[in-house]
Amino acid sequence: MLFYARGSENEVLTQDDVREALCGVFTSLGAKHRVLAIPPDFTRLNSLGGEITAIANDYFGDTLTDIMPALGTHSPMTPEQMDTMFPGVPHGKFRVHDWRGGVEDVGEVPSDYIREISEGKVGYSIKAQINRLLLDPGFDLILSIGQVVPHEVVGMANHAKNIFVGVGGTDFIGKSHFLGASYGMERLMGHPGGPVRDALEYARTHFLGNLPIVYILTVRASENGRMVTKGLFVGDDYECFRQAAALSQKVNFVQLDREINKCVVWLDPAEFKSTWLGNKAVYRTRMALADNAELLILAPGLKEFGEDATIDKLVRRHGYRGTPNTLAAVESDPGLKANLGAAAHLIHGSSEGRFSITYAPGGGLTQEEIESVGFRYAHLEPMLERYNPDKLHDGWNTLEGGEEIYFISNPALGLWAYKERFKE
Repeated sequence: MLFYARGSENEVLTQDDVREALCGVFTSLGAKHRVLAIPPDFTRLNSLGGEITAIANDYFGDTLTDIMPALGTHSPMTPEQMDTMFPGVPHGKFRVHDWRGGVEDVGEVPSDYIREISEGKVGYSIKAQINRLLLDPGFDLILSIGQVVPHEVVGMANHAKNIFVGVGGTDFIGKSHFLGASYGMERLMGHPGGPVRDALEYARTHFLGNLPIVYILTVRASENGRMVTKGLFVGDDYECFRQAAALSQKVNFVQLDREINKCVVWLDPAEFKSTWLGNKAVYRTRMALADNAELLILAPGLKEFGEDATIDKLVRRHGYRGTPNTLAAVESDPGLKANLGAAAHLIHGSSEGRFSITYAPGGGLTQEEIESVGFRYAHLEPMLERYNPDKLHDGWNTLEGGEEIYFISNPALGLWAYKERFKE
């Protein structure tokens, strides 16, 4: 059932609008005895998920007993990040998701189905795994909170992904990512459907039917240098996602009339500390970049490749060297084969030799480390002097001397594509 739906390209919802809508939905759901919230983590700071969690905490009080950020494979949140993202919410309510050891199998997406939806590219089954806390029978409401935005693995983020990836386990995370990479991310990004979404929906409809999950989905966009809420959609079935995805396609997807030859992307140091996240600069721009284009990534907070120690080692071992090399490495390296999500990430982060990728880190990773994984390296200070993010505006900029660049202040907020490269 769709409990609430509001939003359009021309509308902006205020904080009061969101609070009033959510309190109305919560009231309509009736009295609850124990509530679990699954909001995004700090890597989705702009999602409004923190504010929504605070609203839920104000409404339910002590009845909201547990909050588990959808970390997926990301690092646990620090107390400082909790205070920033979830103002006023007690730290004692937070639980840390363990994607390797804290999950239970609830079913399996069959291999025949995966082979069918992947057009024969992969043929394994996928275990549907979720954090065991969700299976606690004491919860009579589970709030899955997040932002719908174009995504490199699933096409459009959130909804069931928040459950099976955000608080899911190694099998579903790894195999779903590899499924998307094998199918082709440029066939997926910006589309609400596709094989990964099909696998998520199979798992949701077959294995989550007994759980009292309500999805709270936002659509956010940057307008005049600030984040605004363009839509809010709440429901317990697919319809809330369908409507949110349709709006996100309109407000988060920039289709360009010409290709980009030089793209400069800024990675906020508070949000991007790894190439695991920072490579959104690669994923989200690749369909807009011309052959032989230059992609320069300004990354003052960069300090690691993978947020998980095992994945960090695999990135260092194999690097971002394109699909053929990565597929060969999967066959030759048991460690990579056991971590297909890492293999998918290596494919996503490669230009496949079509354009160059240059990282300018702030000292957390050396030139040798950057170049060892297949990227070019630039010193941050002179790059910031020439491409000062405080003086650039999102979109086309012509610099002193006549150099034309396309600037992106946060690659997590959207998808960029040359119209002729993106296919409906």
